[in-house]
Amino acid sequence: MDNNIDDIAARVGQALHARTLLLCTAESCTGGGVAQAVTGIAGSSAWFERGFVTYSNASKAELLGVPAALIVQCGAVSEEVAAAMAQGALANSAAHVALSITGIAGPGGAMPGKPVGTVCFAWSRAGATRTEQLVFGGDRAAVRAQASMYALAGLLLFIETIE
Repeated sequence: MDNNIDDIAARVGQALHARTLLLCTAESCTGGGVAQAVTGIAGSSAWFERGFVTYSNASKAELLGVPAALIVQCGAVSEEVAAAMAQGALANSAAHVALSITGIAGPGGAMPGKPVGTVCFAWSRAGATRTEQLVFGGDRAAVRAQASMYALAGLLLFIETIE
C-alpha cells in the first residue's frame, strides 16, 4: 500500500478516469478526509461526484437512507451499516462507485467487541458491494488517517475489478 494519501488518491483518479466512472464517498469517522484527499488532486472534478459526511445516526438515515432499524440491530460501526451507507451514496448521487467508512476513532466510544480503532468499510457499484472491518492502532488522528488511506487503497482494488 502507498504511504502517501496524495499518491493513492491520484492512482484512484486515474483508474476512475480511465473507466469513465464517477466516485462518491460516505464518511463518518473520517469526517470527509477521503473527499479532501481526492479533491486535492487536480482534475478530480472529472471523476469525483460528491461526498457525504454522515457523522450522526440520523444523518446516515436521512441523507443515505440507512434504515434506523439496521443501525439499532447491528450498530453504526458494522459492515452492514457500511454497506448500506455505500449503497445509499450511490442511490443519492450520479456516481458509479462509492466507498463508505464508519468507525470508532477514539479516544472514547469503545463497545464490547468493538475497541477504539474499529473501522468498517464498504466499496459499492451496481450489483456488487464489498465490506471489511479492521482495527487500527494509535490516537484519533492516526486511526482517521489510516482509515482514509485504507479506504482509498481498497477502492483502487475494487475499481480494478470493473471491466
